[in-house]
Amino acid sequence: MPYDLLLFTVTDRIATVTVNRPDKLNALNDAVLDELDRAADEIRDRADVGGAILTGAGAKAFVAGADIAELVKQGPFDGKARALRGQAVLRKLETCPKPVVAAVNGFALGGGCELAMACHVRIAAEHAKFGQPEVKLGITPGFGGTQRLPRLVGKGRALEMILSGQMIDAAEAFRIGLVNRVVPAAELLPTCEKLVRTILAQGPLAVALCIEAVDRGLDIGLGDGLLLEANHFGLAAASADMREGMRAFLEKRDAKFTGA
Repeated sequence: MPYDLLLFTVTDRIATVTVNRPDKLNALNDAVLDELDRAADEIRDRADVGGAILTGAGAKAFVAGADIAELVKQGPFDGKARALRGQAVLRKLETCPKPVVAAVNGFALGGGCELAMACHVRIAAEHAKFGQPEVKLGITPGFGGTQRLPRLVGKGRALEMILSGQMIDAAEAFRIGLVNRVVPAAELLPTCEKLVRTILAQGPLAVALCIEAVDRGLDIGLGDGLLLEANHFGLAAASADMREGMRAFLEKRDAKFTGA
């Protein structure tokens, strides 16, 4: 089924997913969330896709937030339902066993900042802006901002951003750990592609296990997290990829991983 509000292309095992509402600064409405849900499934399920880059159309915005024209109509029950729906879609991206990199090419505000935080890695253009401005509208973040932001930047910095509703620039986002790297706009997509290709050169089973261990480990105690890591280490030790990776190292050649 074709997408109406996303662009979904695959080149040499990298899917590029572009939120395509530049006239609305790529705002997240219910229809975009539905298509992002489908895109997350497609990234996970397609054998010809090893990883993905998520970005926004145009030069101004990654995703400038939720669509206020929809939010203004909501009451308490449909508001909660909308939040749970958005959280579920973003959680699909966050738990995807394949790497998902956010190419933040402009405003990443509200739901856009939350979308970027759900990706495994964030790379920002120099002119990008980040913020959780929901309090300015008399609401709270709903797609995970109060939970992911403090995990990335710490409680104090997260509360300052959330309670003030103020934006920060890409340099400050890098300084506090919200983004991994800041690059000139012209280098954004090539930099993201290079990173994804670096990850794709590694063992895909090991990459998936690492994503799962980090994701689940953040929500459990250290002892349980270490046991989880040991279990994953054991799973990897049973794989053909481990044998191939170690043989390739000893034979001083590039490994040919199969994900088995």
